[in-house]
Amino acid sequence: MDNRMLEELGLDPARMEHAVQTYSRSVGAGCIVMDEYGETIFEDRPGGRCGLCRIMQDKGKKCVNAHLYGNYQAERFGGRYIFFCPIGLVHWISPLVCGSTVRGALLGGPVLMMEPDELLIEEIAVNGGFDENELGLIEELVKELPIVSPDRVNDLSELLYMVSLYITGAGDTSRPTIESMEQQARISEYIQYLKSTEDKIENARTYPVEKEKELLTLISLGDKAGSQKVLNEILGHVFFTSGGNFEVIRARILELIVLLSRAALEGGADVEQIFGLNFKYLSQINEFTTVDELTYWLSGIMTRFTDCVFDLKDVKHIDVIYKAIDYIKRNYMKKIMLEDVANHVQLSPSYFCSVFKQEMKCNFNAYLNRIRIEMSKKLLLDNDIRLADVADLVGYEDQSYFTRVFRRRVGISPGKYRERKGQVSRADIGKQAGMIN
Repeated sequence: MDNRMLEELGLDPARMEHAVQTYSRSVGAGCIVMDEYGETIFEDRPGGRCGLCRIMQDKGKKCVNAHLYGNYQAERFGGRYIFFCPIGLVHWISPLVCGSTVRGALLGGPVLMMEPDELLIEEIAVNGGFDENELGLIEELVKELPIVSPDRVNDLSELLYMVSLYITGAGDTSRPTIESMEQQARISEYIQYLKSTEDKIENARTYPVEKEKELLTLISLGDKAGSQKVLNEILGHVFFTSGGNFEVIRARILELIVLLSRAALEGGADVEQIFGLNFKYLSQINEFTTVDELTYWLSGIMTRFTDCVFDLKDVKHIDVIYKAIDYIKRNYMKKIMLEDVANHVQLSPSYFCSVFKQEMKCNFNAYLNRIRIEMSKKLLLDNDIRLADVADLVGYEDQSYFTRVFRRRVGISPGKYRERKGQVSRADIGKQAGMIN
């Protein structure tokens, strides 16, 4: 653990380590401290590191973007957020907020919220880029993961949020960080430059609209370093021309927040996410009483908006898809419509339909039928369950429709499947492929 790094982030290393270890060992789930870029600073895992996560890292696949996306969502939703990682494992996250700036996060998990089945193993294999001969290994590693009910996951998320408040000493006034002081130095240098050229350059006090345009371009390209440099110059000009009037400075910074959000949207960032962050930031601005606090806070906003341009767009879809799949698996036995699932993941039905088809390579009804038929296979192997009841137990109101769908997907009727005790011949598989095609 890098104590110096933690101190620069405004965190007490001893306080943090004690809190994370206490949480992790009490709840029986892993906990990671990550910085604002998603890199791990410290971790504590009661049963050792997740084997699947370790293999994913060995394959060169990082989950940093998923973690960052989760942290940004936690900012929007009151300091806690539950999400699925790219291979479908459940995590929960809470940001570490020092002053009014997010400096990192606590990440809990991974766990499963239901008993693993063949479909889950297959999905992990596909999404994790595993070979077919690794299915046995995946199955063994999945069995090592805790199975936690959704209600308990919510409780674990709430508790982690409380731990994050304890670590950051929420409510305390954070000391200025090294980054904040460096930013003030850059701004001061630019103010001195403006003062030295005021007599030589005509219209030196005119607001630099061209700098705004340059900032818009850099943010839309995702250039953090370039954006920070130009933002410092704009802030320097604002301070130089404001005469030290704090209300004037705050008003100009309010305008800059709107500018930054527009730049992120022009760069392709998600509208819902940007508007959510924008509303939060605009409601926070009156909390600050010094120029240093305002400028450092604005710098963090710019970094967050810039991150939203490229890095996290695809991750959002992954999160939405896993939430949808989880909902389907828990409700397949009921009458569920595309609109129900879209509402659950908080998307419009048309947009959810498009995203689902794009990510899953099949439409919603085809996937729902797949889940129902796979579940019906298990029930058909239990002779205590009447054949006539199987359709109803997996969500089909019409038994004849269930039989048609089953035959189309499996190649034989449900009755034949029971007679053969689940054994399907190659000829039947060939019929199935022909029916699907």
